[in-house]
Amino acid sequence: MERSKILGEIAKNVDLLSDFDSRKYQYIPLHRKPSPSVSSVREIMNLLRAILFPGFFGDGHTKSSLSAQYSIGVCLEQAYDLLYEQIINSLCFENSEESCCKEEAASVTVAFINRLPQIKYLLSTDVKAMLDGDPAAKSVSEIIFCYPAIRAIMHQRVAHELYNLHVPVLPRIITEMAHSDTGIDLHPGASIGEFFSIDHGTGVVVGQTAIIGNHVQLYQGVTLGAKSFTLDENGLPMDVPRHPIIEDHVTIYSNTSVLGRITIGKGSVIGGNIWLTHSVPPYSKVVQSKEKSSVSTE
Repeated sequence: MERSKILGEIAKNVDLLSDFDSRKYQYIPLHRKPSPSVSSVREIMNLLRAILFPGFFGDGHTKSSLSAQYSIGVCLEQAYDLLYEQIINSLCFENSEESCCKEEAASVTVAFINRLPQIKYLLSTDVKAMLDGDPAAKSVSEIIFCYPAIRAIMHQRVAHELYNLHVPVLPRIITEMAHSDTGIDLHPGASIGEFFSIDHGTGVVVGQTAIIGNHVQLYQGVTLGAKSFTLDENGLPMDVPRHPIIEDHVTIYSNTSVLGRITIGKGSVIGGNIWLTHSVPPYSKVVQSKEKSSVSTE
């Protein structure tokens, strides 16, 4: 085909795709506001990972506590500058007053930096829980460096703090980044306690309003999801509590779905391949009924 004909076809489709007034494309509007940069967010998360797990990630060598302190300082300053810019973009994503966004972004970024020690503490408990709960784990270092669950949980704990600081869009980008990398889908709105562990992890889903206590262990394929949605007067789903509450010291085995605003009582064990839509009291054990088989004597 001649180049002129190719360019003519391109021009025709440019006109069609640029018809922003067409009702045909009404659900994909022209976005005119600043947006977060996914590549910058990935750089921020790499810096935070180097800060929260010093010596394991990043380019710096941290053979002594002094060199580690220097490396953390450099990374933290870089992370602040990048995060400040992305929080501005996120706030302006919802608000057209850029000057207000800059003032708010500075205070929000500092507030987030002040929460990093607590995030590091929680992650240290998660690493300990995985070491204690997985006989295949040989060391803390192996878990930090190799286990995808730690990466997913780190992203969620970072995103959760930004979510609580009312930063739009950015927390979801952070958790979806880990979701894409690990197959573990942890919503930034979910509240997760200490000593949280995920074994294997592929296919785990934790919904926005889920509340997870301390010393909870999930296996691959577990869903803490919604059973149904409450609709408003326009027929649109309302953002109300709709995911499970998992109390302390609960274990949920693989491919189990726990759905709705129900409570799994403290110390309970939920077996694999269970569809659970009702609350269970503390120290319950929920398993499938035993398979019945008959052997022919003929």
